[in-house]
Amino acid sequence: MPEIMASTGHGDYPILIQKGALKRLGEFTAASCRGRQAFIVTDEQVGRLYLETARLSLVAAGFQVSVGVIPPGESSKSPEQLMTLYEQLHAAGMSRSDPVIALGGGVVGDLAGLAASTWLRGLPLIQVPTTLLAQVDASIGGKTAIDLPFGKNLIGTFYQPKAVLMDPALLRTLSRERMAEGMAEVIKYGMIRDLALFEQIENRAYDLEWVLEHCVRIKTAMVAADELDTGERMLLNFGHTVGHAIEKLTGYTTYTHGEAVALGMLAAVRLGEMSGHTSPGTAQRLRSLLEMYQLPVRHDLSAADIIDAIRSDKKFLAGRIYFVLLHEIGQAFLYPITFDQLADHLQEVLGND
Repeated sequence: MPEIMASTGHGDYPILIQKGALKRLGEFTAASCRGRQAFIVTDEQVGRLYLETARLSLVAAGFQVSVGVIPPGESSKSPEQLMTLYEQLHAAGMSRSDPVIALGGGVVGDLAGLAASTWLRGLPLIQVPTTLLAQVDASIGGKTAIDLPFGKNLIGTFYQPKAVLMDPALLRTLSRERMAEGMAEVIKYGMIRDLALFEQIENRAYDLEWVLEHCVRIKTAMVAADELDTGERMLLNFGHTVGHAIEKLTGYTTYTHGEAVALGMLAAVRLGEMSGHTSPGTAQRLRSLLEMYQLPVRHDLSAADIIDAIRSDKKFLAGRIYFVLLHEIGQAFLYPITFDQLADHLQEVLGND
């Protein structure tokens, strides 16, 4: 598959999508940065499967390699785990030219990216996403973050990687739940930008590598147009306002990120239909597709609790939240709304669950 170039205000970087690409990690990293001391951040589950392949590839390319292994799951996106990484980077003697390798899913990418962006005011970052969600979304665009008790992704940076290496072969070890989580983000791309992609997924008539390339091209184009997430890129937040609230309320354990986004997308489409912005029947079509991929379409949280959790959403600008709605599938737009207005709408939408 082709090497896609992502363009940003901080320079361009390559995104390689290729089966077996993990074995090329060393040469890919060596071509992207000057340092020869590498630090791999991974989690316990991914480490058991792929750490040795990654390490050997880096060693063969002339790198000295250190490793930081974190517990799997959203709870690792914490100030405590970030401080542990800082201590490990210090012990490894990392210099400002030495790369941090994020080998894992979205949690690893977010945490390692934040550590890389802030340690010594910035180390080179190589993203090696190992889940479908991270490959189509989280590894691209430079968002890094950790969570706080009162909100998700509240401490973070925009920090573009030097390169992204995607190996579709790594997806074969994912569970059904983890693949479904990634499919929620793929469905999101179809909903906001590409009816043809949505229909391919709807009809199960797709090639996974085609899906990866298609989603990457959509996201890189949106990031190039709006790197700092104040305009067009905000469309990628479709489903995330309610989704993040659901994650927070359930302690980041009941639903995966993709499952929460699925619930958030359905709420957004129902709100759009209710307010006359979205073509009737869109919510039912989305619901059927989510059910096809065994993603949740119902929850037992109260509307009042979800609305209260949204108060800390970082997408509020000048007293308004830019909620993402659809005209129809493939045509999303930003809908500026005050918190009180949004609360009224969501009370009606979510109160009917």
